[in-house]
Amino acid sequence: MFSKKKSSKSTIKNVVTLNIFSGKNYIFKSDSFRPLKKLSYNTNNFITSYVTNKELISTSVEISRSISEEDIPDILDIKAYEELGLDQASSYIISHYEVESSGEEREFHIFVSEPEKLDELFLPIKPDIKYIDLIIPAPLLYKTLYTKEILQDNSTHCFVYFTENDASITLYRNGDYLYTKSIEFSLEQIYDKYCEYIGEKIDEKDFFTILESEGLKTSNNDYQQNFMKIFGEIFISINDIIIYAKRAFDLDKIDQMFIGSSRGPIIGLDEYSENYLGLHSSDFNFNYDVNNEEWYTDQYQYMMLLASHQYMENESDFVNLTMYPRAPDFINRASGQFIISIVSAVSLSLAYPLIFLVGSYVNDAKIYTLNIENTKLTAESVKYKGILSKKRTEINGLDSNIKKVSNMYSGKTKTLKAIYDKKINYKLKSGLFHVIADELDQFDVHIDSLVLKGNTLFLSLVSTDDRKFTELIKYISDTHFDNVKEIDIKTIVKNPENGYYKGLLKVVR
Repeated sequence: MFSKKKSSKSTIKNVVTLNIFSGKNYIFKSDSFRPLKKLSYNTNNFITSYVTNKELISTSVEISRSISEEDIPDILDIKAYEELGLDQASSYIISHYEVESSGEEREFHIFVSEPEKLDELFLPIKPDIKYIDLIIPAPLLYKTLYTKEILQDNSTHCFVYFTENDASITLYRNGDYLYTKSIEFSLEQIYDKYCEYIGEKIDEKDFFTILESEGLKTSNNDYQQNFMKIFGEIFISINDIIIYAKRAFDLDKIDQMFIGSSRGPIIGLDEYSENYLGLHSSDFNFNYDVNNEEWYTDQYQYMMLLASHQYMENESDFVNLTMYPRAPDFINRASGQFIISIVSAVSLSLAYPLIFLVGSYVNDAKIYTLNIENTKLTAESVKYKGILSKKRTEINGLDSNIKKVSNMYSGKTKTLKAIYDKKINYKLKSGLFHVIADELDQFDVHIDSLVLKGNTLFLSLVSTDDRKFTELIKYISDTHFDNVKEIDIKTIVKNPENGYYKGLLKVVR
């Protein structure tokens, strides 16, 4: 897998992979991949590192196929500022790669990082190594598994990986990056949560020894119960992300989940994952066909090694966020060109007494070159100012239209609510009273007189039996409890002359 191939970087013999977060570094040298104890400057080394989701902002954009290739980087930079809401006054490290598509528009994944964040991570080691050739976003490391045919690119895969400072869920469909999300359950956070559950600080080394050697199948009951509780929370978060991704990217299913950590496979975690999520799960631990004496090596280290070789073969296929490239060859450096110019000038002065004339020609040539460069930069500046002005005008116009439409929408909403309230919610008083009048007949109760005051109806009722009043009141209460606030009959009086009962019924709507 790692046979030597011709590369444009002909002086490179070794590959150094840096994990800036854990401080563990490896070197691939003489067909062996082994830990690197001390960093040092060596131009024979190709140096690679990665950044996690925490140091990244990413998005996907589409642009017209009619845009010329030379304009695409500029257009994507502008899109990145617009889509991600970046500060126009700040500069960012922006890189992209194209997704294969057959539609009318071209699709690109854009990755952005702030220079300050990269400096915070890499400046402490820069004095030792001087340069970093490749800094790749962690979600894109998995792409190497497909290009090296370790995984088949005809399925949808989910990668869950825990490192000391991050835990991420990354999805690939048919070998192409799809989506990634971090959760607040890095290995350090898992340790802190365990200590929180038991109410005391335990030895961190002992904790990770149990996690690495026994995992969820530990014979220690306290550890096992708390591990189950912690990973239950973890898989709730993972399940939420999977549900969102399926909906957002129209995924029918996820064919395979790979789950692991930078410290090694966690025993029982793949089975727990399979039972909890219902997904076929395996350890994230592949055979990379590399000579290595360690029982386990962080999978990110291996994937950085794969990425380094692929990058040296074809740089255009990679997102590279490095701010610390190696210095160009001597003849391509400004200082080298200056020294060569001086040596040439001195040689000419010794060979032929025309130093002033040659100096004049050299200056004229430099001035000519600078003028050409200035013209190009001026043209680019005018173009971008025009683009920004046009975008500001469009934004102002859209803001104005949004305000008009919002006001119109607000007015229509109020009108429709008022109409709806009157047509649907308003219930005629006469409707309820008419229904009650019909129900009087059912119980052989007659109205002697009625008075309506606002929402209150007073009915003078007459019946041959006082129990019919009670039955009527119970029936109205049970039948119209949603529409009647109060129903009451305070007194029932019998007329001795004719034997009829008379009562005053009060109904409040």
